[in-house]
Amino acid sequence: MNAAASQEITTLLRAWGSGQSSALDRLIPLVYRELKRMARQHMRRSDSGIIQATALVHEAYLRLVDLARVDWQDRAHFYAVSARVMRGILVDAARARQSHKRGGLLQRVNPGTGFEVDQIPDLGNRRAGEILAINDALEYLAKVKPRQMQVVEMRFFGGLGVEETAEVLKISPKSVLRDWKLAKAWLRREMRCGKIAES
Repeated sequence: MNAAASQEITTLLRAWGSGQSSALDRLIPLVYRELKRMARQHMRRSDSGIIQATALVHEAYLRLVDLARVDWQDRAHFYAVSARVMRGILVDAARARQSHKRGGLLQRVNPGTGFEVDQIPDLGNRRAGEILAINDALEYLAKVKPRQMQVVEMRFFGGLGVEETAEVLKISPKSVLRDWKLAKAWLRREMRCGKIAES
């Protein structure tokens, strides 16, 4: 993305964050393709039938619009928040699927969303369990190594590349790669499997 397009996104984000709803109409076409790329990349990495990329982007968009005024710093900040929102959606889907398996209500709706259990593609018990285990491990990692957790969240759940993650966290790409490697090793140990990410 060129500098002018990046600056336009940042300007529109700040306008939207300050309450100018018309900025959102101009922003969506500029960020939609990138959000979809992030979602597709996650789907490829996770080898998951949990939810289709388009549905993930649309649900993320609905949640982002519902956020109270946010002091958006720049486009990288927006994509980092989007990665966190996508993670939340996938975790909600996994929890809903597990709840349904245990006899939960079919029409149960997660608070603040229109996400119904019967609209979530079948996860399968193993996949839902993996996503929840990853989420639990990341919540613990956030307490002991918050930056490593952010790197995993942005790369695994958000599909951001090394350079993009470095831009968001304002660290060097080498630091991102080091944190990524350490976090993956720690998560593999915690979960006793190597499914987290290959790359």
